[in-house]
Amino acid sequence: MSPIKAGLIALVLIVIGVYLGFTKSIPGGNPYEVKAVFQDSNMVANRSPVRIAGVDVGKVTKVERYRDTDMALVTMEIEKGGRPIHKDARLKVRPRLFLEGNFFVELQPGTNTGPELGDGDLLPVTQTSAPVQLDQVLSALDSNVRGSLQEAVQGFGEALGAKPTPEEDAQQDPSVRGLTGGEALNKTLRTSPEALRDSAIVFEALQGTQPHDLSRTIKGFGRAAKALADRQGDLSSLVTDFNTTMTSFANRSDDLERTVARLGPAARKIRQGLGELDDALPATRRFARQLTPAMEELPATIDAAEPWLDQAKPLLSDAELGGLLDDLVPATKDLASLAHSTREFLPRIDLFNRCITDTIIPTGNVKVDDGKTSADVENYKEFWYAMVGQASEGQGFDGNGPFLRLATTTGANLLKSGTMQFDQTSYFGNVSLSPLETRPAFPGKVPPVTDEVPCYKSGVPDVNGPASVGPADGSRPGAKSTGSTG
Repeated sequence: MSPIKAGLIALVLIVIGVYLGFTKSIPGGNPYEVKAVFQDSNMVANRSPVRIAGVDVGKVTKVERYRDTDMALVTMEIEKGGRPIHKDARLKVRPRLFLEGNFFVELQPGTNTGPELGDGDLLPVTQTSAPVQLDQVLSALDSNVRGSLQEAVQGFGEALGAKPTPEEDAQQDPSVRGLTGGEALNKTLRTSPEALRDSAIVFEALQGTQPHDLSRTIKGFGRAAKALADRQGDLSSLVTDFNTTMTSFANRSDDLERTVARLGPAARKIRQGLGELDDALPATRRFARQLTPAMEELPATIDAAEPWLDQAKPLLSDAELGGLLDDLVPATKDLASLAHSTREFLPRIDLFNRCITDTIIPTGNVKVDDGKTSADVENYKEFWYAMVGQASEGQGFDGNGPFLRLATTTGANLLKSGTMQFDQTSYFGNVSLSPLETRPAFPGKVPPVTDEVPCYKSGVPDVNGPASVGPADGSRPGAKSTGSTG
């Protein structure tokens, strides 16, 4: 390698080393930056350190004016060891010396439950603070302010130590008449422990039940105060009306005194009610959170529903649905009576349905074993087959109505029909063969019916059991057949 080439390489290496030594960053890198708005930059400059718990985790890279305001926009480069930084992080400008001097930025990275701050994101001025300088404190105490402060201290001393005049005593509570302001305040210390205990409970409740409840409340109060400031005319009217209201209260001081005397028992009742309300709030809070998405969609839903409401308004007028509703009033009364009667009807329908489901349908699905004449189908199908055959055999018709023709021959077995409807009598014939046995056997009389046991609890009868076998006339096997073939 020639001396010139070696010299050039050495020169490049020296330039790179000097650059890295002064900048302490690698060119072309993508550092993690955080921006914050401060009320006052307070001598924060480029390369001022950023610290977490006293440990340097970054530096200030840029300080500029924030938009068209008097506030400062500070850009900071945070090292990897200082991450993560959450969106509820807070920044404070701190002096590095006790009495003035260089400043640094103290960073509180926020709670772990909050979302992480993105690269280049901005923290608002409400999450930053700057120290008060000594000159700012001294400039506030000019001669006029010091004189007013002296007068205020003297007036406060006179208010605590001076005896009240008879006119002033006439307006005071009897328990403190004739006492100085200091003596009256000392007397209040007797009831202070109980009052302070109740106040502590109130202040603890004001903190809320979730993190940042109080801060969110303060932010909401700030927005409300800004809205009041924007409506100064209305606020002036409110103060005037409030003064009128207080004057009315002063004119009814006796009644107000009696009301205040009754506030103690009422407050105890309210405290008990608030305790019960506090127990119900978690469920209400969960309901409110679940209702939030629906509330966000409600404005768009209302906007979409307005054309429909414009069209529906004439339909709901007295000439249309309004008059129809008037005509439906009698029917509504009848429907109310029907609904009341349905309370007794529905349980009976339920028993009927359970009878059909648990007893009748399972019984109809049983296949009856009838020996050689068995049909390989459920018995409810056999019933409808019989109906079809009966209809085919009963095609005969005369003046007495339809009749059934049976072809019979002579034989030793007597066949008796059932009672005929038109003449209330039975007919006989002889057949050569005995009627076949059938399942289930006809018992000769209708089984007893009882309403003490629900139908669905009767169970499915055993139509193929020993008691179900018998001849067609209803007698037991071996007896002479004299019955019908029903």
